[in-house]
Amino acid sequence: MLKAILNYQEIDRKLFQLERELAGSPERKKYAKLKKYMEVASEKLDALDAKAESLRHEAASLEEKYAVTEAALVEFDHMEELVEEGGADLAFYKKKALMHLDRMKKLKSDIAALEESIKETDKEFKELKAEVIAKQAEYKAAKEEYAALKDSKEGEKNAIEAELAKAAVGIDPAVLAQYKTKRKEKIFPIYSQLFSGRCSCCSMEPPIAAQSKLSGGATIECDNCHRILYSE
Repeated sequence: MLKAILNYQEIDRKLFQLERELAGSPERKKYAKLKKYMEVASEKLDALDAKAESLRHEAASLEEKYAVTEAALVEFDHMEELVEEGGADLAFYKKKALMHLDRMKKLKSDIAALEESIKETDKEFKELKAEVIAKQAEYKAAKEEYAALKDSKEGEKNAIEAELAKAAVGIDPAVLAQYKTKRKEKIFPIYSQLFSGRCSCCSMEPPIAAQSKLSGGATIECDNCHRILYSE
């Protein structure tokens, strides 16, 4: 059984190398970089759009408060008449009027700051959108180049997978399932020989009690790199 799975691994090594070749290719790196940019840019555009909308609502609310405050000052247009005819307290009315004026100044300042923030956000949105549009053609070309590279390797990949299917015949399904699980975890090689009492991949030394189990094709798992260890 050990010999069969090691043979399977040797065939799989070719597939692993092919995958690494594709993953490390300039075509994939360029495509991955542009894809990431497009994803991040799209999220940022949505965030800027939401921010601008929120600022507009806030500005509208402040403008409404400004209008209400401005309307409240109308009652002070004839302050002198109110004092003369009704004997109202002039100091009280003046204080109240000044309070409304101060409130209006503050609201006006806040509105101006929000309008400036809206302009800046809108400018940033438009600039980023123009940049994204310009990058779309580059992204499409990079995607097609990487797809073409993958297609060029498809025949080789299929041939290796056919070899693997043949080599899998006779291997215990549980053993093969364990192998494939570790393969998905990007561990390779999965099976590593114990050399001078140490894992030949990470150099960690398994406990003596565990090593004593390595006989007759039995295996153990490395506590450090989680490869399957065997001894010949």
